[in-house]
Amino acid sequence: METSNEKSIGSLIHLSTLSQYIVPFGNYLFPLLIWSSSKDKSTFIDNNGKQALNFQLSILLYSLIALIIAIPTCLFWFINIVEKLEINDNEVTIREIFTNENINGLVILGIVTVVLLAFLKISEFFLIIYASVKSANGELYNYPLTINFIK
Repeated sequence: METSNEKSIGSLIHLSTLSQYIVPFGNYLFPLLIWSSSKDKSTFIDNNGKQALNFQLSILLYSLIALIIAIPTCLFWFINIVEKLEINDNEVTIREIFTNENINGLVILGIVTVVLLAFLKISEFFLIIYASVKSANGELYNYPLTINFIK
């Protein structure tokens, strides 16, 4: 049975990952500080800290993979658009940007990857809130699709 202090610290670990929207790398620093200062006191806090950090590291890995796919494909499409520009008498005209020739599989892959990245970040926010509520209730929560970097 977890004490209310352990539940609060466990919930705070999860909620501290939201600091990424205010402090760069706050989603790694603050949970790490809270977890490392309290992990020896309770297995409940230890488990919550590991889960929060593993989830953040997994999200980082998934985001990097998505960006590695999305950036080159979007750049490829942008270069094709720039090649289609015509400059006549200080006027720029665009001829036929959205044609079957310009929108190919790579562009669609880039767009799908950007949409998946947006979905990943939105689901991250809601999963963090859900995990903190579970932790506040004294329940152990395992994030989905998390790679266990810290065991």
